[in-house]
Amino acid sequence: MSARLLTTGNPKTAKGEGFGYLTAILHLAPHKLSGANLCASATPGCIAACLNTAGRGGIDPRIQAARVRKSQWFRSDRDGFMQTLEHEIRAHVRSAERHGLLPCVRLNGTSDIPWEMVRYRRSDGSVGTILERFPAVQFYDYTKIAIRLKRQLPANYDLTFSAADGNEAAVEFAFAHGARVAMVFRNRRRPTLPGRYWNLPKTYRGKRIIDADRHDLRFLEPRGAICALKAKGRALQDTTGFTRLINPTVA
Repeated sequence: MSARLLTTGNPKTAKGEGFGYLTAILHLAPHKLSGANLCASATPGCIAACLNTAGRGGIDPRIQAARVRKSQWFRSDRDGFMQTLEHEIRAHVRSAERHGLLPCVRLNGTSDIPWEMVRYRRSDGSVGTILERFPAVQFYDYTKIAIRLKRQLPANYDLTFSAADGNEAAVEFAFAHGARVAMVFRNRRRPTLPGRYWNLPKTYRGKRIIDADRHDLRFLEPRGAICALKAKGRALQDTTGFTRLINPTVA
């Protein structure tokens, strides 16, 4: 397969360069779009508002087709897929070094795969995870699979729990286990008003709010906080409870 697995042109992750990091993302086909469920805890709201259709992904059918092909390759030839991913991560590390930045990798750009459990046979014959292969690289992801927060994750893998419609119990579980939680918010007074016209409050339900739109580097942020993302695109029309309505401060 000739198409690259990792991308670095995401506007959100590009903000991380100002904080000293270069991020590469793996985008697969979310939920069941490739014929198998790659988002085991997906909710109706997150499926409807999925970032899979954000940016060029929503207007260029070739991007969607490529994500399906990559997902099917991951399932049909795990070793070949992962060895190629290894090669691209090495190239990403070299690119970051050339630019004087630290490399980081987000493997679940549009999926929710427990990478800490994905083992494969490497080209040298050894068996292990991609996280173990690159102990000096910071990996990070969002997840809605709460049980992952109880696992002993590799030191270089950081998870942020994602709040969604109907997973309030899992959100409380995440906070109880010291995780930070990402939440999508809309303006209670004018729910479809774009986020650039209103400001987030300092707290929500007694938890500190961090503006998660400043960058995507969740591993830099304190645990136990809410990483607030302002609703964009389809999320502005959400009626499932995926987005939380919040009283804004003065813009």
